[in-house]
Amino acid sequence: MTTRPSTSSTPSQPPIGELRDRIAALMPGIRADLEALTRIPSVSLAAFDQGEVERSARATADLFAAEGFTTEIVREGGRPAVIARKEGPVGAPTVLLYAHHDVQPPGAADLWESPPFEPTERDGRLFGRGAADDKAGIMAHLAAVRAHGDALPVTLVVFVEGEEEIGSESLPATLAAHGEKLRADAIVLADSTNWAIGEPALTVTLRGLIRVVVTVRTLSHGIHSGMFGGAVPDALTALIRLLASLHEDDGEVAVAGLLSGTASDLPYDEPRLRAESGLLDAVAPIGRGSFLDRLWAKPSITTIGIDAPTVATASNTLVPVASAKISMRIAPAQDPAAAYDLVRTHLMTHAPWGAHVEVTLDDSGEGFAAAASGPMYDAARAAFTDAWGHPPVDIGVGGSIPFVAAFAERFPDAALLVTGVEDPDTRAHGANEGLHLGEFEKVCVAEAALLSRIAAVGRTAD
Repeated sequence: MTTRPSTSSTPSQPPIGELRDRIAALMPGIRADLEALTRIPSVSLAAFDQGEVERSARATADLFAAEGFTTEIVREGGRPAVIARKEGPVGAPTVLLYAHHDVQPPGAADLWESPPFEPTERDGRLFGRGAADDKAGIMAHLAAVRAHGDALPVTLVVFVEGEEEIGSESLPATLAAHGEKLRADAIVLADSTNWAIGEPALTVTLRGLIRVVVTVRTLSHGIHSGMFGGAVPDALTALIRLLASLHEDDGEVAVAGLLSGTASDLPYDEPRLRAESGLLDAVAPIGRGSFLDRLWAKPSITTIGIDAPTVATASNTLVPVASAKISMRIAPAQDPAAAYDLVRTHLMTHAPWGAHVEVTLDDSGEGFAAAASGPMYDAARAAFTDAWGHPPVDIGVGGSIPFVAAFAERFPDAALLVTGVEDPDTRAHGANEGLHLGEFEKVCVAEAALLSRIAAVGRTAD
């Protein structure tokens, strides 16, 4: 915590009931602004129109400017990010609010029940790409700002990134160039999930990420499968056998030397896993240990793409070369470089029939484990209790959010509070991504209360 002068000018903060009423009155406008943001197809993947990402950044900056923030759009070799600032009382703590305005590609249109960039309400959810991940994070920040109006209890800095969905490649350069503008006593990163509908959570661990591309070659050119099949191996079959070597028969990851951790003992059984994941009847779960260990604290390996002839265009040919992209999630404490060396060694030494194997690193990201204690965490738990009527649980998340580790490294003295607007049925990144509107309102209440409670922490520290 930074040293501050007297905060006698800090105004008294509204009680939780009043904040809740203010948020309820604000929700129609918050939703309208969320829908407007969701209509912007701000897919940061290079194959998509990057003009829409620019438009999304400008729309985000305009929303904060309308609330009296000074705003700027910054680019450090990557997609546009928004930095905004509004001063609170003299000597009040500074809080950094993080979200991202870029989104995942929509995928196949026929899998959506309504157009991905036309927000549509069904059964209490607002469906649309980015409606939850993470444009709702932007709007949760704005809801908290609007609830306090011109009586902000803290100084606020907002950082809304434009390339989180493609790995935040320019984030280190952005932090190097603008880090002092972003320095804060607490950082609220609104890009995670809650435990269940009605069950808030603070995310205290995240797995890291390794993505690799493996290419297998067996022939200098394609040849007739009838004339040479049975004596000459094809690259696609060799690739399949190589990929199969990454798992034991029960699905446990077979790469030697990877770290494993232990997750919390929250109740999570197979019926819940099946319901939340959509696992088909008679398809067995994979791996060993508790389900939460497998999901949050142990390594996993998934084949997410293969370059090979399609079924529709395949000919009777021994394929000479085939490639696959592998996504590996690693334990929160695992070093990504060490994990890459281990998986690369495994792939190179398990090549079937002497096939030529090439492994290249596509992306990597650090995991995260928070201390999850101290006055800022106490304030966060109290704010969640204000909104939901009971305290949050501490959870891990199996997905990777590399920017969290980047912020932890850049600002080691700041409390990192990883919160979110999602729930187990949000379907972020998939078709029919949807925001639960009732839970979203509670998220907004919790963040408004959190700002008040952090201000109180600052007063106590004086």
